[in-house]
Amino acid sequence: MTVKHVPPQLKVVLVDVNAKVVEAWLPAFADTPEVEIHKGSILTQHVDAWVSPTNSRGRMDGGVDAAIKRHLGAGIQLRVQRAIRDRFDGSMPVGSAVCVPSGATNPKFLISTPTMVQSAQNVSETLNVALACAAAFQAIHAQNEKEPGSIESVALVGLGAATGEVPARVCANLMWTGYTLFNDYFFQDYDDLRKTIHEQLDDIDSRPQEERVRIKPPTRS
Repeated sequence: MTVKHVPPQLKVVLVDVNAKVVEAWLPAFADTPEVEIHKGSILTQHVDAWVSPTNSRGRMDGGVDAAIKRHLGAGIQLRVQRAIRDRFDGSMPVGSAVCVPSGATNPKFLISTPTMVQSAQNVSETLNVALACAAAFQAIHAQNEKEPGSIESVALVGLGAATGEVPARVCANLMWTGYTLFNDYFFQDYDDLRKTIHEQLDDIDSRPQEERVRIKPPTRS
């Protein structure tokens, strides 16, 4: 991991149908006014990419994944699973992501990042949300390295807050951490990303309660 230059301006939209998630985002992202927060469906957001929480094999059979598959058509799951097979030998670890063409004009890309291994798991006692969120932004960085300017706006839902049973406040803090890491650091690969997040957050349960309110990213060097 290395400190990186300030990234090109990326429009980030946080949107969810769950009012508790939206309410939790507001204080968590209070110092990031460039992030838009809305209550509603991701399917209504006109951006370059949607981020969908998924499982390690990219089975789009529940929650936001299923809604996106209904909206974009069954071919989107085939593209996601082909990318997972090609890049991760069929099973994508939590803390990684794939970015594929959506087959539509809005959005142009779908970013799939696993918050869980199986299709339905309680991940409320894990760091999976921070890992998934940071991985989604890493995928955006990689896509823009390949095709500069191809993703200038992105929409995300409350990762892990539905099927994963992550409490809204915890979800918001962990997503803030993933977003902040993207702004401050460049990761060589997903292994580097996972290592950094675990080093920073693995002791969160042993910290005083007041230090858990906002999970801090690594100190700039």
